Amino acid sequence: MNWVYILRCGDGSLYTGWTNDLPRRLAAHQAGKGGKYTRSHLPVALVYQESYATPAQARRREWQLKQLSREEKLLLIAGGGPPSEEGSVP
Repeated sequence: MNWVYILRCGDGSLYTGWTNDLPRRLAAHQAGKGGKYTRSHLPVALVYQESYATPAQARRREWQLKQLSREEKLLLIAGGGPPSEEGSVP
C-alpha cells in the first residue's frame, strides 16, 4: 500500500508527502529524520491520509494536494475538500 499524507507541524504549518510505509515514515518525521522541512518544524502530527495501490498514483495525488491552497487543505482535512479520485481515505 502507498500513502499520501498531511502532517500538521508544531508551528501550525502543513506538510504533504507520500510513502509506502506510513508508520515508519511518521516515526522518522517525529524523530527529526523525515523531510528537511519537518526537521525544523517539530513536533508533527498526522492529520490526513489516503491510500493508493501504486507509487505512481500516490505521487500524482501528492502533487495534486501540494497545488491546493492552505484553506483547501484545511477543508480536505476537515472532510469537506476535494475528494480523492483514485484512492481511499481510511
